[in-house]
Amino acid sequence: MSNKIILFNPRSANGKHRIPNSILQVGGSFTNKFDYVFVDGNLEENPWQILENYLKTGDFKYFGCTVMPGPQLRQAIPFSKKIKTLFPNVIIFWGGYFASNQYKVSLNSGCVDYVINGPGDNATPQLIEALENNDNQSIFLIKNLIFKNNNQEIIKTAVEALLDQDTLPKFPYEYLNTFYPVKNYLAKTFMGNKTLSYHSSMGCPFSCSFCAVVPIFKAKWKGMSANRIYEDVKYFKNNYKIDAIEFHDNNFFTSKKRVLEFSELIINDNISYWGEGRIDTLNMYSDDDLKLMRKAGCKMIFLGAETGNDAVLKQMNKGGTQTGQMIKDFVLRMKNADIIPELSFVLGMPAKTEKEVYDQILWDINFIKEIKVINPNAEIIIYLFSPVPTEGSELYKQILEAGFSFPEHLEDWISPSWENFDLRKNPLTPWLKPYMIDTIKNFETVLNGYYPTVSDFRIRGYKRQILKLTSSIRYKTGFYNYPYEIKALQKLWKYRQPEIEGFYSE
Repeated sequence: MSNKIILFNPRSANGKHRIPNSILQVGGSFTNKFDYVFVDGNLEENPWQILENYLKTGDFKYFGCTVMPGPQLRQAIPFSKKIKTLFPNVIIFWGGYFASNQYKVSLNSGCVDYVINGPGDNATPQLIEALENNDNQSIFLIKNLIFKNNNQEIIKTAVEALLDQDTLPKFPYEYLNTFYPVKNYLAKTFMGNKTLSYHSSMGCPFSCSFCAVVPIFKAKWKGMSANRIYEDVKYFKNNYKIDAIEFHDNNFFTSKKRVLEFSELIINDNISYWGEGRIDTLNMYSDDDLKLMRKAGCKMIFLGAETGNDAVLKQMNKGGTQTGQMIKDFVLRMKNADIIPELSFVLGMPAKTEKEVYDQILWDINFIKEIKVINPNAEIIIYLFSPVPTEGSELYKQILEAGFSFPEHLEDWISPSWENFDLRKNPLTPWLKPYMIDTIKNFETVLNGYYPTVSDFRIRGYKRQILKLTSSIRYKTGFYNYPYEIKALQKLWKYRQPEIEGFYSE
């Protein structure tokens, strides 16, 4: 058997054609070291057939899979189990948020040999090299790795400091092009006709207790320089005529200096951009800074508002100085800068009593309506609170005491209920009752009827007017129950409510 490697990107929600940065990053670390191929589940009608054809050659010894929570598990789990059954000598390693946060259930499944815990730029090639040399002892010295030893004990190696992002190998875009035309990943979106999905940093410098990033990066962040980002932007501009970028960093706006330098570089390229940030971080930008960003193409920023209740923000360990009043003030600043704030809210946090849980939900619904008065263009994304294994945090202790637990078997994660949990759509939390979920979802339906999202570029003109008119009485009176007439219109027009997954129309 040869030592070739398959790098697999499982199908994501709706099979969105977004450039597979996670496997590109690993592929970059293999360049000039190992032979590897890409398989993208989003672009293959039958990805298992492609994988099986590769494996049947006997040339492939390793199968690497990126695994985000939710839909990617539908292919990651059964494909990995099939490979272990049909090709038992193939070594399987997983990376991604799910693998790192749920490493116990992954390794106990019997189909995952190694978990790359966080960035794999060094860990993955070092692991392959050690396995190729039958050097089992050196595996214990590789950072960012989780595996079982000979006694079936789970070993977590030391966490590697985040690397200088400018010195890492460039992503092998041209090599990807030999498998999948890169132009197929540049979709029409609200931002532009050819939108690039890009990562320019690793981690996040904060420790929010509800965030899946926290257990992996431990409040650390490292970003590429503005010049390094711009090199790639120019590459895509010159070769593929991109006109928009989605920065899917966990926190693109962490460094004001970097963002402003990048804005100055891109200002004459006629490229729109979107990124994720924190309100308390961006609130330290001046009005002139925001105007420069807008002039440079920043159309929208995704912001974690989470709640307007200061006590709940503290419960979330939101960190920094964010308050409900700051959220209100900042969305007004965004209005004046002509940048659309895309605000996420996390409803359904645990509390001491059922009444407290529900009262907080109603409180946040009213707060969201206040935000819409201040800035009608503010986009609202509503999630239901889904716990993450932030072991040691007060919130994690609270959810365990309330009777919540994660699945003990890997296959359970692909049941519809747990997939919805991962998507923060219907979490199996004991304190969140069905009537509470109905209240949230009904309000969300009415909200998206009265204020249709601008990110669904298909809903324009008369469709927006009809949706708004149909929803107006409900929205103004607060009667959200049974909004079937709004749902019917949204289904008829295939309306896509705003979500962090992005602006893609597929």
